[in-house]
Amino acid sequence: MRHEPDCIFCKIISGEISAMTVYESDHVLAFLDVNPIQKGHTLVIPKAHWQSILDIPVAECIDIERTEELMYIVRIAAKAVCMAFADGVNILQATGACAGQTVDHLHFHIVPRCESDESPHIWESGAGKYLDDEERDDYANRISNAMEQIIKEEDLI
Repeated sequence: MRHEPDCIFCKIISGEISAMTVYESDHVLAFLDVNPIQKGHTLVIPKAHWQSILDIPVAECIDIERTEELMYIVRIAAKAVCMAFADGVNILQATGACAGQTVDHLHFHIVPRCESDESPHIWESGAGKYLDDEERDDYANRISNAMEQIIKEEDLI
């Protein structure tokens, strides 16, 4: 598995930096965030150094299996937080600095939410309204065309 010597999450994986681990397998690690949004805020990461969700390798079956395990543990961590104490969760994943990614290692935030918490919602629905149907259609077409191109290039489905 690829590791980056300057990556804080790779240092946690190697044991160089300690973390409060809640789950570990050969390919996935889940631990409490050191600067939590809410108590119980959990991070789920692959042990392989993938910078972002855009960098997950998909050419080999083992990479797909590792990604499936990662997403399964994201789901299990969310269910566990709800079972243990929360009424719901926000599952967040930021890709790129402009989206709020502060550690260049793919990670998912499981943020506990309770009916009684006073934290604002993570996002504001409707903040990105389209000017009109034409603009909305243009965005949909651009995304659809790019998805078709990627699927064709990766030739997996």
